[in-house]
Amino acid sequence: MLSKKKIICPVNLLKIAKNKGPVEAVIVNAGKKVALESAKQAVEANLIIPFFVGDKSLIEKIAEEIKWDISKYKIIHEPIENNTAPIAAKLASEGKVKIIVKGHIHTDVLMKAVLKRDLNLIGKKRLSHVWHMTLEKNDKPLIITDGALNVLPKLETKMHILKNSIDFAKRIGISKPKVSVLSATEEVLDSMPSSVDAKELTKRANEEGIEADVFGPMAFDNSISEKAAEIKGIKNTVAGKTDILLVPNVESGNGLVKMMIFFMGACAAGVVVGGKVPVVITSRADDVEARLASIAAAVVAL
Repeated sequence: MLSKKKIICPVNLLKIAKNKGPVEAVIVNAGKKVALESAKQAVEANLIIPFFVGDKSLIEKIAEEIKWDISKYKIIHEPIENNTAPIAAKLASEGKVKIIVKGHIHTDVLMKAVLKRDLNLIGKKRLSHVWHMTLEKNDKPLIITDGALNVLPKLETKMHILKNSIDFAKRIGISKPKVSVLSATEEVLDSMPSSVDAKELTKRANEEGIEADVFGPMAFDNSISEKAAEIKGIKNTVAGKTDILLVPNVESGNGLVKMMIFFMGACAAGVVVGGKVPVVITSRADDVEARLASIAAAVVAL
């Protein structure tokens, strides 16, 4: 059942990022081959100017192994993994880098450093995570949010997630995104809190005049399949034409994305948005193509 398809970085995302790059990017705890290989690809694609934090001798050794001359780039020597995150966050706070890229470090350690109030990396918006999902190099993307950062978001947080994802969609050229607020049903049921939230989000999006078609509750099949929506008699502007899936909790979003990766060979470009600097928090299991795509998504999100 596991896909053997090679993951392909989407061309359109790279193209948009190239038009904005290169930008200064800090690679946090960079002393792993996959972290340096993806940074090398991002440099070759003219997306970033890297700034490395980690064990200097290890970074230089790996760079030599992959035949990459990094002598012109800055390296801050910090051999202790958990100490690299505060250094990277401070660089971003001081305006020395524009994006933060997770290397070999736990996400919670990195985000704890980013969220420190005294660094002023977060504003009035709530941070959230978006995944830009594609199968082939020229695919129209499906955006999934939030399956990595906000665990069980309440209604107010979901409004921030909604607005952040719409802003990202517009940056990749979707002028009026269609947003499906996901539940397991199209009916509003008190026994299913996600459906109640979905109805309220739809109402508030309309009242606030958000420049997107937002509708919920919607089940997954009706969101992405016009045929399924037609069979069920569901008629709205989003049904079967969804650009953004707003999931009810981190488990549903994370599971959906990982299934697309492992069963379909999808490329998942993931980035934390809503703050003053985008943060790439790829999984340590992600390959180089997915990491490159995530760096591109972060450049686009600027």
